[in-house]
Amino acid sequence: MTRLLVAGETLIDFVPEGHGALDAVETFHRRAGGAPANVAVGLARLEEPPLFWTRVGDGPFGDYLVRTLAEAGVREDLIERDPDADTTLVFVSLDPDADRSFSFHRNGTADTRMRPGSVDDDVLADVEWVHAGGVVLADEPSRTATFDLLSRANEVEDAVVSFDPNARPELFEGTDFVDTCRRAFDLADVVKATAEDLVAAGITDPTAGDGDAAELARAVCDLGPHTALLTRGPDGALARSTPDAPWNPTDEPIVVEHGGYPVDPVDTTGAGDAFTAGAIAALSAGESVQEALAFANAVAARSTTAKGAMTALPTRSEVESFRDAHGSA
Repeated sequence: MTRLLVAGETLIDFVPEGHGALDAVETFHRRAGGAPANVAVGLARLEEPPLFWTRVGDGPFGDYLVRTLAEAGVREDLIERDPDADTTLVFVSLDPDADRSFSFHRNGTADTRMRPGSVDDDVLADVEWVHAGGVVLADEPSRTATFDLLSRANEVEDAVVSFDPNARPELFEGTDFVDTCRRAFDLADVVKATAEDLVAAGITDPTAGDGDAAELARAVCDLGPHTALLTRGPDGALARSTPDAPWNPTDEPIVVEHGGYPVDPVDTTGAGDAFTAGAIAALSAGESVQEALAFANAVAARSTTAKGAMTALPTRSEVESFRDAHGSA
């Protein structure tokens, strides 16, 4: 059985040589990226190689991405090549704290052209977990294709659907991002998000800041998901699960927190994707929510100690060594 399936964009990140505004950067390094691609590679590094449904251009950038995914151990069954479109390019800038901003170049690129029905029902019937992100929902036909996949995954007995808004509202028109997120939340069992994602998605008041994480998680679950995973950067993460969640053994909602791990970050690009991969790997293997948070935080923290998103994703043994060095907290 194929336990895990990830769907969404694969792209090229151009990561700066150093910190500073984008207009001041002179040297960039090419890196494979895209939030769902990072999650897929993260799972493969954690010894849970998923199916990955994505679409890249048929040129040299697409060649590089397909080769990179294969070398990382991601299964190639659902990786599509588009002969009529380019691959998305993203230029990244880093501030002094290693936080990042992005400039997307994805007008009509391959990841905007995913088609409904590309994942056969027979393939989906064998999947235990389906994960998707928000960027691929910005354009048609990829939006319809992704919602079609999530809707059909909901019909698979005991399959879990997860969603990461990965808020990039500038890629959407008008209120499309808010409306799209509400529809995705309605289809998802698990939502992984930041407070900033939830502000952009209209879930919380923009003046509230981070607010009360437990209340934000409750607001997410009120929209349909049985589990909300809220990441808080260096402050760790919080999870809320209702009794509908397979990892909640009680008759009441449970809320658990993990304070994260102290590191000196080099590059936070992809840390949220690393967390997502860790959480999916742990929860799909039957771990408790508390252990899933601890493991996912370790994967994310370890990933910030090197440059790049995909290239910094750790192996399971590296995560275990990292946790041992921090007392397996």
